[in-house]
Amino acid sequence: MKLLYFNCFAGISGDMTLGALVDLGVDPEFLIRELKKLPIANEFDLKIYKAQKMGITGTKVDVIIHENEHAVKHHDHMHNEPSQFEHVHNCSHEHRNLSMIQSIINESTLSIDVKALSMKIFMEVARAEAKVHNKPLDEVHFHEVGAVDSIVDIVGTAICIHALDVNKIMSSTVELGGGFVKCAHGLIPVPAPATAEILKDVPVHLGRVNSETTTPTGAAILKAIVEAYDDKMAFSIVKIGCGLGTKDFTIPNLLRVFLAETQDQEDDRQIIVETNIDDMNPEFYNYIENLLFEVGARDVYKTNIIMKKGRPAVMLSILVEQSKLNAVKTIIFRETTSLGLRTYPIEKTELIRKFEKVMTPYGYITVKKGFFNDCLVSSKFEYEECALIAKKFNIPIKKLYSELNVLLEQEV
Repeated sequence: MKLLYFNCFAGISGDMTLGALVDLGVDPEFLIRELKKLPIANEFDLKIYKAQKMGITGTKVDVIIHENEHAVKHHDHMHNEPSQFEHVHNCSHEHRNLSMIQSIINESTLSIDVKALSMKIFMEVARAEAKVHNKPLDEVHFHEVGAVDSIVDIVGTAICIHALDVNKIMSSTVELGGGFVKCAHGLIPVPAPATAEILKDVPVHLGRVNSETTTPTGAAILKAIVEAYDDKMAFSIVKIGCGLGTKDFTIPNLLRVFLAETQDQEDDRQIIVETNIDDMNPEFYNYIENLLFEVGARDVYKTNIIMKKGRPAVMLSILVEQSKLNAVKTIIFRETTSLGLRTYPIEKTELIRKFEKVMTPYGYITVKKGFFNDCLVSSKFEYEECALIAKKFNIPIKKLYSELNVLLEQEV
Protein backbone atom coordinates (compact mmCIF):
# COMPACT_ATOMS: atom_id res chain seq x y z
CA MET A 1 0.00 0.00 0.00
CA LYS A 2 1.32 3.46 -0.94
CA LEU A 3 1.26 5.84 2.00
CA LEU A 4 1.83 9.59 2.22
CA TYR A 5 2.96 10.62 5.73
CA PHE A 6 3.15 14.29 6.77
CA ASN A 7 5.82 14.91 9.42
CA CYS A 8 4.64 18.28 10.82
CA PHE A 9 7.35 18.81 13.46
CA ALA A 10 7.59 22.48 12.36
CA GLY A 11 3.95 22.89 11.41
CA ILE A 12 2.46 23.20 7.95
CA SER A 13 1.53 25.95 5.50
CA GLY A 14 0.31 26.03 1.94
CA ASP A 15 3.64 26.91 0.33
CA MET A 16 5.51 24.33 2.42
CA THR A 17 3.02 21.63 1.37
CA LEU A 18 3.43 22.52 -2.29
CA GLY A 19 7.22 22.52 -1.92
CA ALA A 20 7.27 19.13 -0.17
CA LEU A 21 5.06 17.46 -2.79
CA VAL A 22 7.16 18.83 -5.65
CA ASP A 23 10.31 17.74 -3.79
CA LEU A 24 8.73 14.30 -3.49
CA GLY A 25 8.55 13.94 -7.25
CA VAL A 26 5.65 15.86 -8.78
CA ASP A 27 6.93 17.38 -12.04
CA PRO A 28 7.11 21.19 -11.62
CA GLU A 29 6.26 21.77 -15.28
CA PHE A 30 3.19 19.54 -14.94
CA LEU A 31 2.10 21.48 -11.85
CA ILE A 32 2.51 24.84 -13.60
CA ARG A 33 0.59 23.63 -16.68
CA GLU A 34 -2.28 22.42 -14.51
CA LEU A 35 -2.40 25.63 -12.44
CA LYS A 36 -2.56 27.68 -15.63
CA LYS A 37 -5.97 26.08 -16.25
CA LEU A 38 -7.36 28.43 -13.59
CA PRO A 39 -9.16 31.54 -14.91
CA ILE A 40 -6.82 33.67 -12.75
CA ALA A 41 -3.74 32.25 -14.53
CA ASN A 42 -2.68 35.70 -15.78
CA GLU A 43 -2.43 36.95 -12.18
CA PHE A 44 0.51 34.81 -11.05
CA ASP A 45 3.66 32.90 -11.89
CA LEU A 46 5.34 30.13 -9.94
CA LYS A 47 8.99 30.15 -8.90
CA ILE A 48 10.24 26.70 -7.80
CA TYR A 49 13.82 26.26 -6.65
CA LYS A 50 16.11 24.34 -4.29
CA ALA A 51 17.25 25.94 -1.03
CA GLN A 52 18.32 24.96 2.48
CA LYS A 53 17.11 25.33 6.06
CA MET A 54 19.77 24.63 8.71
CA GLY A 55 21.71 22.53 6.21
CA ILE A 56 18.71 20.49 5.00
CA THR A 57 17.99 20.80 1.28
CA GLY A 58 14.41 21.07 0.11
CA THR A 59 12.15 22.81 -2.39
CA LYS A 60 10.88 26.38 -2.02
CA VAL A 61 7.80 27.52 -3.90
CA ASP A 62 7.08 31.24 -4.35
CA VAL A 63 3.88 32.48 -5.93
CA ILE A 64 4.75 35.66 -7.83
CA ILE A 65 1.66 37.85 -8.04
CA HIS A 66 1.29 40.32 -10.94
CA GLU A 67 0.03 43.50 -9.32
CA ASN A 68 0.74 47.23 -9.26
CA GLU A 69 3.65 46.83 -11.68
CA HIS A 70 5.72 44.80 -9.27
CA ALA A 71 5.94 41.20 -8.23
CA VAL A 72 4.80 40.17 -4.79
CA LYS A 73 6.27 37.04 -3.28
CA HIS A 74 4.28 34.58 -1.26
CA HIS A 75 4.63 34.83 2.54
CA ASP A 76 2.07 32.29 3.74
CA HIS A 77 4.36 30.93 6.46
CA MET A 78 5.40 34.25 7.99
CA HIS A 79 2.11 36.01 8.74
CA ASN A 80 3.35 37.31 12.05
CA GLU A 81 6.15 39.36 10.50
CA PRO A 82 5.27 42.77 8.95
CA SER A 83 6.71 43.29 5.46
CA GLN A 84 6.62 45.73 2.57
CA PHE A 85 3.89 43.58 1.06
CA GLU A 86 1.74 43.56 4.17
CA HIS A 87 -1.16 45.43 2.56
CA VAL A 88 -1.40 43.31 -0.58
CA HIS A 89 -4.26 41.23 0.82
CA ASN A 90 -6.32 44.34 1.51
CA CYS A 91 -7.06 44.83 -2.19
CA SER A 92 -10.75 44.38 -2.95
CA HIS A 93 -10.34 41.37 -5.20
CA GLU A 94 -8.45 39.55 -2.45
CA HIS A 95 -11.49 39.55 -0.15
CA ARG A 96 -13.24 36.79 -2.03
CA ASN A 97 -16.24 34.92 -0.64
CA LEU A 98 -16.99 31.22 -1.00
CA SER A 99 -19.06 31.56 -4.18
CA MET A 100 -16.26 33.54 -5.86
CA ILE A 101 -13.73 30.86 -4.94
CA GLN A 102 -16.10 28.18 -6.21
CA SER A 103 -16.52 30.02 -9.52
CA ILE A 104 -12.75 30.27 -10.00
CA ILE A 105 -12.38 26.52 -9.46
CA ASN A 106 -15.45 25.43 -11.43
CA GLU A 107 -14.60 27.65 -14.41
CA SER A 108 -11.19 26.01 -14.73
CA THR A 109 -10.49 23.00 -16.96
CA LEU A 110 -8.99 20.99 -14.09
CA SER A 111 -10.17 17.42 -13.49
CA ILE A 112 -13.32 16.78 -11.46
CA ASP A 113 -11.31 15.13 -8.68
CA VAL A 114 -8.93 18.08 -8.35
CA LYS A 115 -11.85 20.52 -8.29
CA ALA A 116 -13.62 18.47 -5.61
CA LEU A 117 -10.56 18.26 -3.35
CA SER A 118 -9.81 21.96 -3.80
CA MET A 119 -13.33 22.86 -2.70
CA LYS A 120 -13.13 20.42 0.21
CA ILE A 121 -10.06 22.27 1.50
CA PHE A 122 -11.70 25.68 1.05
CA MET A 123 -14.82 24.44 2.83
CA GLU A 124 -12.71 23.59 5.89
CA VAL A 125 -11.57 27.21 6.02
CA ALA A 126 -15.07 28.56 5.32
CA ARG A 127 -16.70 26.55 8.10
CA ALA A 128 -14.01 27.66 10.56
CA GLU A 129 -14.28 31.33 9.59
CA ALA A 130 -18.08 31.16 9.82
CA LYS A 131 -17.82 29.74 13.33
CA VAL A 132 -15.17 32.22 14.50
CA HIS A 133 -17.00 35.28 13.12
CA ASN A 134 -20.54 33.96 13.77
CA LYS A 135 -21.62 34.39 10.16
CA PRO A 136 -23.44 32.19 7.61
CA LEU A 137 -21.16 30.43 5.12
CA ASP A 138 -22.26 32.61 2.21
CA GLU A 139 -21.29 35.77 4.13
CA VAL A 140 -17.77 34.65 4.97
CA HIS A 141 -15.05 36.63 3.22
CA PHE A 142 -11.64 35.04 2.92
CA HIS A 143 -8.73 37.35 3.63
CA GLU A 144 -5.28 35.76 3.41
CA VAL A 145 -6.82 32.45 2.25
CA GLY A 146 -8.77 34.23 -0.50
CA ALA A 147 -5.62 35.71 -1.97
CA VAL A 148 -4.18 34.44 -5.24
CA ASP A 149 -1.20 32.80 -3.54
CA SER A 150 -3.38 30.75 -1.20
CA ILE A 151 -5.68 29.72 -4.05
CA VAL A 152 -2.60 28.50 -5.90
CA ASP A 153 -1.37 26.64 -2.80
CA ILE A 154 -4.68 24.86 -2.26
CA VAL A 155 -5.42 23.98 -5.87
CA GLY A 156 -1.75 23.08 -6.41
CA THR A 157 -1.86 20.73 -3.44
CA ALA A 158 -4.98 19.04 -4.85
CA ILE A 159 -3.19 18.62 -8.20
CA CYS A 160 -0.14 17.06 -6.52
CA ILE A 161 -2.14 14.73 -4.26
CA HIS A 162 -3.99 13.26 -7.23
CA ALA A 163 -0.77 13.03 -9.26
CA LEU A 164 0.93 11.00 -6.50
CA ASP A 165 -2.07 8.61 -6.39
CA VAL A 166 -1.47 7.09 -2.94
CA ASN A 167 -3.76 4.72 -1.02
CA LYS A 168 -3.70 6.50 2.31
CA ILE A 169 -2.57 9.81 3.84
CA MET A 170 -1.50 10.12 7.48
CA SER A 171 0.17 12.74 9.65
CA SER A 172 2.14 13.21 12.84
CA THR A 173 1.10 15.51 15.68
CA VAL A 174 0.97 19.07 14.31
CA GLU A 175 3.19 21.83 15.75
CA LEU A 176 1.28 25.13 16.05
CA GLY A 177 3.98 27.44 17.41
CA GLY A 178 3.28 30.28 19.85
CA GLY A 179 3.14 34.05 20.32
CA PHE A 180 0.98 36.33 18.17
CA VAL A 181 0.28 36.69 14.44
CA LYS A 182 -0.64 39.75 12.39
CA CYS A 183 -3.57 39.26 10.00
CA ALA A 184 -6.37 41.24 8.34
CA HIS A 185 -8.20 41.57 11.67
CA GLY A 186 -5.17 42.77 13.66
CA LEU A 187 -2.87 41.06 16.16
CA ILE A 188 -4.21 37.69 17.32
CA PRO A 189 -2.78 34.79 19.35
CA VAL A 190 -1.22 31.67 17.85
CA PRO A 191 -2.83 29.46 16.77
CA ALA A 192 -5.06 31.84 14.83
CA PRO A 193 -8.74 31.27 15.72
CA ALA A 194 -9.50 29.75 12.32
CA THR A 195 -6.51 27.41 12.60
CA ALA A 196 -7.61 26.26 16.06
CA GLU A 197 -11.17 25.69 14.86
CA ILE A 198 -10.05 23.68 11.83
CA LEU A 199 -7.76 21.47 13.92
CA LYS A 200 -10.31 20.49 16.54
CA ASP A 201 -9.96 16.73 17.25
CA VAL A 202 -6.48 16.73 15.67
CA PRO A 203 -3.43 16.04 17.91
CA VAL A 204 -1.39 19.25 18.17
CA HIS A 205 1.62 20.64 20.05
CA LEU A 206 2.19 24.24 21.17
CA GLY A 207 5.23 26.38 21.85
CA ARG A 208 8.17 24.70 20.13
CA VAL A 209 8.94 28.13 18.62
CA ASN A 210 7.55 31.58 19.41
CA SER A 211 6.00 32.12 15.99
CA GLU A 212 3.13 30.87 13.83
CA THR A 213 4.10 27.50 12.37
CA THR A 214 0.71 26.26 11.15
CA THR A 215 -1.44 28.55 9.01
CA PRO A 216 -5.18 28.22 8.26
CA THR A 217 -4.30 27.04 4.75
CA GLY A 218 -1.98 24.34 6.06
CA ALA A 219 -4.49 23.27 8.70
CA ALA A 220 -7.29 23.01 6.12
CA ILE A 221 -5.11 20.90 3.81
CA LEU A 222 -4.43 18.44 6.63
CA LYS A 223 -8.06 18.28 7.75
CA ALA A 224 -9.24 17.60 4.20
CA ILE A 225 -6.76 14.91 3.19
CA VAL A 226 -5.46 13.14 6.31
CA GLU A 227 -7.23 9.94 7.38
CA ALA A 228 -5.34 9.26 10.64
CA TYR A 229 -2.76 10.80 12.96
CA ASP A 230 -0.03 8.61 14.44
CA ASP A 231 3.42 9.42 15.84
CA LYS A 232 4.44 5.75 15.97
CA MET A 233 3.59 4.69 12.44
CA ALA A 234 5.52 1.72 10.98
CA PHE A 235 6.36 1.91 7.27
CA SER A 236 9.19 1.57 4.76
CA ILE A 237 10.33 4.94 3.41
CA VAL A 238 10.53 5.09 -0.39
CA LYS A 239 11.18 8.80 -0.86
CA ILE A 240 11.34 12.00 1.23
CA GLY A 241 10.13 15.45 0.22
CA CYS A 242 11.03 18.65 2.09
CA GLY A 243 9.06 21.86 1.58
CA LEU A 244 10.78 24.98 2.92
CA GLY A 245 9.13 27.85 4.77
CA THR A 246 10.30 31.47 4.63
CA LYS A 247 11.26 32.33 8.21
CA ASP A 248 14.20 31.01 10.21
CA PHE A 249 13.48 29.31 13.55
CA THR A 250 15.58 27.51 16.15
CA ILE A 251 14.40 24.34 14.38
CA PRO A 252 14.42 23.70 10.60
CA ASN A 253 11.42 25.56 9.17
CA LEU A 254 10.31 22.85 6.79
CA LEU A 255 7.58 20.29 6.20
CA ARG A 256 8.77 16.74 5.63
CA VAL A 257 6.54 14.34 3.68
CA PHE A 258 7.35 10.64 3.31
CA LEU A 259 6.22 8.50 0.40
CA ALA A 260 6.17 5.06 2.01
CA GLU A 261 5.06 1.46 1.60
CA THR A 262 3.01 -0.53 4.10
CA GLN A 263 1.25 -3.90 3.90
CA ASP A 264 -1.21 -4.41 1.05
CA GLN A 265 -4.17 -4.42 3.42
CA GLU A 266 -4.55 -2.70 6.74
CA ASP A 267 -3.63 -5.49 9.12
CA ASP A 268 -3.84 -4.15 12.64
CA ARG A 269 -3.49 -5.80 16.04
CA GLN A 270 -6.15 -4.57 18.42
CA ILE A 271 -7.97 -5.63 21.58
CA ILE A 272 -11.54 -6.80 22.09
CA VAL A 273 -13.02 -5.95 25.49
CA GLU A 274 -16.18 -7.82 26.52
CA THR A 275 -18.46 -7.67 29.52
CA ASN A 276 -21.86 -9.27 30.21
CA ILE A 277 -24.48 -7.01 31.82
CA ASP A 278 -27.89 -8.20 33.07
CA ASP A 279 -28.91 -5.57 35.64
CA MET A 280 -28.42 -2.12 34.07
CA ASN A 281 -30.99 0.41 32.86
CA PRO A 282 -30.91 0.00 29.03
CA GLU A 283 -31.26 3.77 28.62
CA PHE A 284 -27.65 4.10 29.81
CA TYR A 285 -26.11 2.27 26.83
CA ASN A 286 -26.15 5.18 24.38
CA TYR A 287 -24.48 7.47 26.92
CA ILE A 288 -21.80 4.88 27.68
CA GLU A 289 -21.15 4.18 23.99
CA ASN A 290 -20.52 7.90 23.39
CA LEU A 291 -18.04 7.98 26.28
CA LEU A 292 -16.22 4.95 24.86
CA PHE A 293 -15.90 6.55 21.43
CA GLU A 294 -14.62 9.76 23.02
CA VAL A 295 -11.68 7.92 24.63
CA GLY A 296 -10.73 6.21 21.37
CA ALA A 297 -12.80 3.03 20.97
CA ARG A 298 -12.74 1.95 17.33
CA ASP A 299 -16.10 0.17 17.54
CA VAL A 300 -18.77 -0.56 20.16
CA TYR A 301 -21.57 -3.08 19.72
CA LYS A 302 -24.10 -5.04 21.78
CA THR A 303 -25.23 -8.67 21.53
CA ASN A 304 -28.31 -10.13 23.20
CA ILE A 305 -27.37 -13.22 25.23
CA ILE A 306 -28.97 -15.61 27.73
CA MET A 307 -26.98 -16.09 30.93
CA LYS A 308 -27.27 -18.73 33.64
CA LYS A 309 -30.70 -19.34 35.14
CA GLY A 310 -32.21 -18.11 31.86
CA ARG A 311 -31.54 -14.43 32.56
CA PRO A 312 -31.56 -12.20 29.44
CA ALA A 313 -28.49 -9.97 29.24
CA VAL A 314 -26.37 -7.84 26.92
CA MET A 315 -22.77 -8.55 25.97
CA LEU A 316 -21.06 -5.21 25.47
CA SER A 317 -18.08 -5.48 23.08
CA ILE A 318 -15.48 -2.78 22.45
CA LEU A 319 -12.72 -2.76 19.83
CA VAL A 320 -9.78 -0.67 21.00
CA GLU A 321 -6.06 -0.13 20.53
CA GLN A 322 -3.76 -1.34 23.30
CA SER A 323 -2.75 2.23 24.21
CA LYS A 324 -6.35 3.16 25.02
CA LEU A 325 -7.34 -0.04 26.82
CA ASN A 326 -7.06 1.42 30.33
CA ALA A 327 -9.39 4.33 29.48
CA VAL A 328 -12.00 1.85 28.20
CA LYS A 329 -11.72 -0.28 31.36
CA THR A 330 -12.18 2.82 33.51
CA ILE A 331 -15.42 3.75 31.76
CA ILE A 332 -16.82 0.21 31.98
CA PHE A 333 -16.21 -0.05 35.73
CA ARG A 334 -17.23 3.53 36.49
CA GLU A 335 -20.34 3.80 34.32
CA THR A 336 -21.83 0.28 34.10
CA THR A 337 -22.95 -2.31 36.66
CA SER A 338 -20.30 -4.78 35.46
CA LEU A 339 -18.05 -6.41 38.05
CA GLY A 340 -15.60 -7.88 35.53
CA LEU A 341 -14.49 -7.97 31.91
CA ARG A 342 -12.36 -10.05 29.56
CA THR A 343 -9.89 -8.99 26.87
CA TYR A 344 -8.22 -10.78 24.01
CA PRO A 345 -6.06 -9.65 21.07
CA ILE A 346 -7.35 -9.85 17.52
CA GLU A 347 -5.96 -9.15 14.07
CA LYS A 348 -8.20 -6.94 11.97
CA THR A 349 -7.94 -6.58 8.19
CA GLU A 350 -9.54 -3.59 6.49
CA LEU A 351 -9.93 -2.80 2.82
CA ILE A 352 -7.93 0.12 1.53
CA ARG A 353 -10.43 2.97 1.21
CA LYS A 354 -10.56 5.85 -1.23
CA PHE A 355 -13.13 8.64 -1.35
CA GLU A 356 -14.08 10.13 -4.70
CA LYS A 357 -16.63 12.69 -5.87
CA VAL A 358 -18.99 11.34 -8.54
CA MET A 359 -21.23 13.54 -10.69
CA THR A 360 -24.91 12.55 -10.41
CA PRO A 361 -28.17 14.18 -11.54
CA TYR A 362 -28.21 15.76 -8.05
CA GLY A 363 -24.67 17.14 -8.10
CA TYR A 364 -21.43 15.67 -6.79
CA ILE A 365 -21.78 12.93 -4.14
CA THR A 366 -18.93 11.19 -2.31
CA VAL A 367 -18.38 7.51 -3.07
CA LYS A 368 -16.41 5.30 -0.67
CA LYS A 369 -14.44 2.66 -2.58
CA GLY A 370 -12.81 -0.43 -1.07
CA PHE A 371 -9.74 -2.14 -2.58
CA PHE A 372 -8.26 -5.58 -1.89
CA ASN A 373 -4.93 -6.51 -3.51
CA ASP A 374 -5.24 -3.38 -5.67
CA CYS A 375 -8.64 -4.53 -7.02
CA LEU A 376 -11.84 -2.54 -6.52
CA VAL A 377 -14.25 -4.77 -4.60
CA SER A 378 -16.86 -2.33 -3.27
CA SER A 379 -18.33 1.08 -4.00
CA LYS A 380 -20.90 2.86 -1.89
CA PHE A 381 -22.39 6.35 -1.84
CA GLU A 382 -21.99 8.13 1.51
CA TYR A 383 -25.24 7.85 3.43
CA GLU A 384 -25.20 11.30 5.07
CA GLU A 385 -24.94 13.07 1.71
CA CYS A 386 -27.66 10.87 0.21
CA ALA A 387 -29.95 11.57 3.16
CA LEU A 388 -29.57 15.33 2.65
CA ILE A 389 -30.32 14.98 -1.08
CA ALA A 390 -33.38 12.80 -0.41
CA LYS A 391 -34.73 15.50 1.90
CA LYS A 392 -33.87 18.36 -0.42
CA PHE A 393 -35.56 16.78 -3.46
CA ASN A 394 -38.29 15.00 -1.48
CA ILE A 395 -37.31 11.59 -2.90
CA PRO A 396 -37.70 8.29 -1.00
CA ILE A 397 -34.17 7.35 0.00
CA LYS A 398 -34.54 3.77 -1.30
CA LYS A 399 -35.50 5.15 -4.72
CA LEU A 400 -32.53 7.53 -4.65
CA TYR A 401 -30.13 4.68 -3.83
CA SER A 402 -31.58 2.53 -6.64
CA GLU A 403 -31.04 5.36 -9.10
CA LEU A 404 -27.53 6.17 -7.90
CA ASN A 405 -26.33 2.57 -7.71
CA VAL A 406 -26.83 2.22 -11.46
CA LEU A 407 -23.86 4.59 -11.81
CA LEU A 408 -21.65 2.15 -9.87
CA GLU A 409 -22.67 -1.14 -11.50
CA GLN A 410 -19.80 -1.16 -14.00
CA GLU A 411 -17.09 -0.40 -11.42
CA VAL A 412 -17.07 -3.53 -9.20
